[in-house]
Amino acid sequence: MSLSRRQFLKGTAAAAALAMTGCASIERSSRREPQAVKPRRQPNLVLIMADDMGYSDLAGFGSTIRTANLSRLAANGVSYTGFYNTPRCCPSRAALMTGLYPHQAGMGWQTALNMGLDGYEGNLNRRCRTIAEVLKPAGYSAYMSGKWHLCRAKDKNVPDARPMSRGFDRFFGMIGGAGSYWNPESARLGTEAAPCDPETFYYTDAIADYACTFIDDHQQSTPDKPFFAYVAYTAPHWPLHAKRDDIERYRGRFLKGWDVLREEKYERMRGQKLLEKEWGLSGRDSEVPAWDSLPREKREEFDLRMAIYAAQVDSMDQGIGRIMACLKRNGVVDDTLVLFLSDNGGCHEEIHWKTPATELWGTEKSFESYGRPWANYSNAPFRMFKSWVHEGGIGTPLIAHWPNGIKKPGTLNRQPGHVTDIMPTFCELAGAAYPAGGDDRVHDLVGKSMVAGLRGGNHNRERMFWEHEGNRAIRMGKWKLVADGIDGPWELYDMDADRTELRNLAAKDPRRVKGMASEWHDIALTTNVYPLDGRKWKERIEAFKKKKDDRN
Repeated sequence: MSLSRRQFLKGTAAAAALAMTGCASIERSSRREPQAVKPRRQPNLVLIMADDMGYSDLAGFGSTIRTANLSRLAANGVSYTGFYNTPRCCPSRAALMTGLYPHQAGMGWQTALNMGLDGYEGNLNRRCRTIAEVLKPAGYSAYMSGKWHLCRAKDKNVPDARPMSRGFDRFFGMIGGAGSYWNPESARLGTEAAPCDPETFYYTDAIADYACTFIDDHQQSTPDKPFFAYVAYTAPHWPLHAKRDDIERYRGRFLKGWDVLREEKYERMRGQKLLEKEWGLSGRDSEVPAWDSLPREKREEFDLRMAIYAAQVDSMDQGIGRIMACLKRNGVVDDTLVLFLSDNGGCHEEIHWKTPATELWGTEKSFESYGRPWANYSNAPFRMFKSWVHEGGIGTPLIAHWPNGIKKPGTLNRQPGHVTDIMPTFCELAGAAYPAGGDDRVHDLVGKSMVAGLRGGNHNRERMFWEHEGNRAIRMGKWKLVADGIDGPWELYDMDADRTELRNLAAKDPRRVKGMASEWHDIALTTNVYPLDGRKWKERIEAFKKKKDDRN
């Protein structure tokens, strides 16, 4: 079958290296000369977030996917094994950017609609401040490359909550949550369409390369000023879109099937000291078929799905390598704290908007997801997925790299932490004042600084809280209380002995359940969580449309 010029460029590594993203503004990045930079008290801050990546999708966390650059960061930094996000992209990004529980920032659910409640506006509100806004008075420049997903992009009757209105000096990326990796039509540079060539564009490359451009330009114009760079990948969120050479690297590697591969991953993770010996491997999800029950053709299709997903993670890692090379080229790598994490657990959603022949999977002519079976593999050894608050929905790797600040490089940190902790960490390192206390328009931070942990001390994180689509959880010390949906009973787990949530202790300790449930309720009352709404995506959208039609 003959290839179009576009298909050829996507499948050729040499062309990708030459064309990169096809975006005109990045061409000058590779011509920068290294500059001597004086060490400063305030570190540069680089925050990198993956999208819909499971807890164990990195080589350093049990995977066989090639993530050499992140492994290098971990070897020279700290890997946090007990860190938490929230169970969906919008709430996690709101918590990340503000240091608040997402409902306090107006993002308890999605940007898809305004539900008429303070916690569910679908828009980043003005009772919060972003990291970029808080760091500005401390002397930082702020840049963002990637996925925003914190405002109702199509609603013109809301206050502007786009990156350039929330503290960022420069922005490249998409305002919405997902789309084609091959089509630059939704990509913005500032407030205008990004000047990208659709013949050579690949979004994962573009995110990394614009980040490098912003850093290069900053060091060229204001080398003595600290910067904050937020790099928000869409990889490996559906659709399954990846470059052909990256896909071919993984073809056939998943034909053993998820049953065998989950067992092998579990043993690797134990060997890497990521798991305590008491933690068992959760069973295959009840809605996932046994691999051996599938016909050969179906197994080959599933192998291809996971190969494309792995290629997306691999491509992201390659971009992170270019960002690190950029920091090194500019002489600031030692004085820069780099954090990497994912926004939620692996995604179970079955997306099949286009169903072409499998040879077209991965190209712009397809729009597929890898599905529930592989998400069960991505989240191993944990249970559940994105949108749930069991460990498979909210557990994330966190890697911290900072040569001038981390005291014990190459170590594992098992202390629990939460995505809301990043804002206060950055505030402490930057010497930035968070506008709380006397300003009753802005919520107080709920996160806790991790600086002591970065320097080898104790983070001392105690109480953490979650709610999404009626799924509820609270963690207090080693104890976690969790429920599946509004009507689901409370389950109680000892996270020290059973982080994979296989031994429910609720019946044995009803007093603890009652006390923790009361704590959960108190937090929910003060953070805009109520009224609880257990409806999923389609139900909420349909109800909103009906309400709108009734008004008309």
